[in-house]
Amino acid sequence: MSYGWARGVLTAYRLAGSLAYPMLGAYVGWRASRGKEDPLRRRERYGFTAVARPDDAPVIWVHAASIGESAAVTPLVRAIAAEGFRIVMTTGTVASATLVGERLSDAVIHQYVPLDLKPSVSRFLDHWRPELAIVAESEIWPMTLMELGKRRIPQVLVNARLSDRSFRRWRAVPYLAEALLENLAHIVAQSEVDGERYHMLGARAVTVAGNLKADTTPPPLTDRTEALEIAQAVGRRPTFAAISTHEGEEVMIAQVQRKLTEKHPRLLSIIVPRHVERGADIARELQGKGFRVARRSLGELPDPTTDIFLGDTVGEMGLYLRLTEIAFVGKSLSGEGGQNPLEAAMLGSAILSGRYVQNFRDIYQRLLKNGGARIVRDADQLAEQIDVLLTEPETRTAMITNAKASVVEMRGALSRTMQALEPFLHPMRLSLNFDRRHRTGNGR
Repeated sequence: MSYGWARGVLTAYRLAGSLAYPMLGAYVGWRASRGKEDPLRRRERYGFTAVARPDDAPVIWVHAASIGESAAVTPLVRAIAAEGFRIVMTTGTVASATLVGERLSDAVIHQYVPLDLKPSVSRFLDHWRPELAIVAESEIWPMTLMELGKRRIPQVLVNARLSDRSFRRWRAVPYLAEALLENLAHIVAQSEVDGERYHMLGARAVTVAGNLKADTTPPPLTDRTEALEIAQAVGRRPTFAAISTHEGEEVMIAQVQRKLTEKHPRLLSIIVPRHVERGADIARELQGKGFRVARRSLGELPDPTTDIFLGDTVGEMGLYLRLTEIAFVGKSLSGEGGQNPLEAAMLGSAILSGRYVQNFRDIYQRLLKNGGARIVRDADQLAEQIDVLLTEPETRTAMITNAKASVVEMRGALSRTMQALEPFLHPMRLSLNFDRRHRTGNGR
């Protein structure tokens, strides 16, 4: 393989995308029918928009694929917007669009990210004409990278990470990785491991800043009146939560619930699936196994006979975590990679997780070192640890304190990321200030 081969692959990718473009309407329509696309805003996926481009300040494009990335970059977006820059923020999921609407509607123009095809990307860039593109975590789309590079628009990857699997795949095609990464002006990595991996793949400028997720605020309560009603319905029942669960883990949690009720007969399990559109299927499966389930999406409250309160709604993690002091974080027993445990740590939970947390390795290493988290092998060990935390309040309190202290130790990524962005923001800041003086007549 060679650099020429990599260029050939990218040319073939562009050609295949152009050929597929006319047939993508059915695909996007299918996704909309399953709740994965907003049917009223499907045209944004093709680069069309009814929103005018702001002309009173430089425009910065920020992209965050899903809800986790959107939450992570929220403080960064606010810091940039506070300087007077205009931000068009794209996301790829309905859930992340909802989060942006709730937390950043006063600071950004939200659009759905265009499909990674030349007509869509070109149409989007022709309209918004951004002067800088900031992409969160690991979103590397070939056509978007190349089109931004062709227009000489600087691209910065922030809160960047490379999972073990992604790193192995990119190392298998090193010339392709280099051909893509050369389009990035800077990479701001989460950890030394991530930074070294990007260097090995050919990235030219890499800074390690830490994880922006540690600089976020705890997830809020969206409706305090409803939250109080739910808390009163739960009452003084012992609880534990399983958050960001993936397929297969909900049944494990139900098994844990059944085992623990022998010793804790009033126990209520709170299950919050990572993909809330699975709520009906999860409820049906658990009810088929004899569990009494109350679904939040249907407005159902847990009563004294409820075994499982199913949190199948978007943007309410702050509610679910405030109902407990014990949280199992999913995609770590039946899935691989793990999910972000920091929200649970911020809101006062002792954290439990399976072993497969490589996507959040640095966070878990800190939590484990400080005694804020424990790793379990399987459902049986998870039940044992939850039993310990339910029966030993001093152990639970110590873990909660240690988890909160770990978050404090990890903070600082926001300021370091802003420093890394300074060479790109500074010239735009000068232009913005000049334009303002000119408009007010002070620049004569």
